[in-house]
Amino acid sequence: MPTTSNSTPSRYLLFGTELYAIPILRPLQAAIRAEGGVACWFLPGQDAAVHLQAGESLVTNASAARRFGADVVLCAANWVPEFLPGLKVQVFHGFNVEKRGQGRGHFRMRGMFDLYCTQGPDTTRPFQQLADELGYFRVVETGWPKLDPLFGGDDPIADAIRSAAQGRPIIGFGSTFTERLSCAPMLADTIAELVAGGDHYWALTLHPRSAPELFARYRAMQGPNACFVEPTAMLSLLRASDVLVADTSSILSEFAVLRRPVVTFRNQSPKPHMLDIGAAAALLPAVQRALDPDAEWQGRIDQYADAIHPWRDGQSSARVLAAARDAIQRGRTGLRRKPFNLLRSLQARARLRYFWP
Repeated sequence: MPTTSNSTPSRYLLFGTELYAIPILRPLQAAIRAEGGVACWFLPGQDAAVHLQAGESLVTNASAARRFGADVVLCAANWVPEFLPGLKVQVFHGFNVEKRGQGRGHFRMRGMFDLYCTQGPDTTRPFQQLADELGYFRVVETGWPKLDPLFGGDDPIADAIRSAAQGRPIIGFGSTFTERLSCAPMLADTIAELVAGGDHYWALTLHPRSAPELFARYRAMQGPNACFVEPTAMLSLLRASDVLVADTSSILSEFAVLRRPVVTFRNQSPKPHMLDIGAAAALLPAVQRALDPDAEWQGRIDQYADAIHPWRDGQSSARVLAAARDAIQRGRTGLRRKPFNLLRSLQARARLRYFWP
């Protein structure tokens, strides 16, 4: 675990490999700046400059990322280059929604990270068990930085959605990009009919890696009864919605943290807090039921929210930075040597076209 001449980190690299890393890491940037630190983005393979805001710093290649000399690398990705300086901190790109088996999914160990900042008890326990077994990393439950904006601050996009709804219930819709799990193609016609009916207001979005033709199909539903929200503004959609319709997307968990009902379509691993349906014809009755959940159902929603993300203060980013400071101050005391995987190292270098040093 790297140490610095100053035990208080001041330079942070924000690392991700997909555009969905931006809303995950941006609250961390705000917390870093509030503490007087410096944050810089590194999003290899993405046209990041188009999506970043004025005043946000960006490096565009691995050499520049290395020269930045981070004390801490905050990662919303499954991997991180070993040659980058700094403490490697995993903050995750989503909740564990069990799309894959445990050996390939959320709890897969790659030997790259020094610190895992977990979202809630149901992920903290398995990662702590792995930490006890493997011994080369630490685990701290902090909550998920991406969700900080759910619990405070102005949100013009959410306000605009509520205004356009004109008092009608707001139904959010999102879908994973995984073709075999995505409900977006199968529900498109039904949702278009419900949008045309006008009884509810629909806030629609898709995973950023969804097919362009699917984006066109859902954007075409915009009008007096629906809007399309770009994936980078997903949290605004969640804040505004009364009910969320999705499939096996991780946004189900993000929405459940708000303690509101979710309707799922052929979910890969349906949970007690979900109302799962198997046919498009069941969508409207399910939505109507979700708009008025009984006490038993609401209790299941609350229990699930407490398990995955009990933090509701909007301060998860601050806790991540505190955990990183503590990890740097403690160094490698009590930890085993972090494993070195030559193949993964070479793969990362090839992917970033960086081979020396």
